[in-house]
Amino acid sequence: MNASTILEESAAADTTGFKALSDPARLRILDLLSEGTRCVCELEAEMSCPSNLLAYHLGILKEAGLVVGKKRGRWTDYRLVPGGLDALRAELDRLAGASGR
Repeated sequence: MNASTILEESAAADTTGFKALSDPARLRILDLLSEGTRCVCELEAEMSCPSNLLAYHLGILKEAGLVVGKKRGRWTDYRLVPGGLDALRAELDRLAGASGR
């Protein structure tokens, strides 16, 4: 794998992550999960949104590597991925450093 391929893959991952953060509902989900693991039923109650819309938002967050779900009977418990935001934070730090030059 050459350097160009690595940079392209990194940029794609950052794009997916930043896209995941671009919606207020997904930011609210991340905020709720920052308090600890939550059952999807708890998220539904807190978010006051239809289950299909919540599932859509959780899918985007999972694709971005920010949350993970674990099945428990008919429910799924969601939690933040440890370090999931680190790559995005590092990219923002890099951009902020570049803007100061």
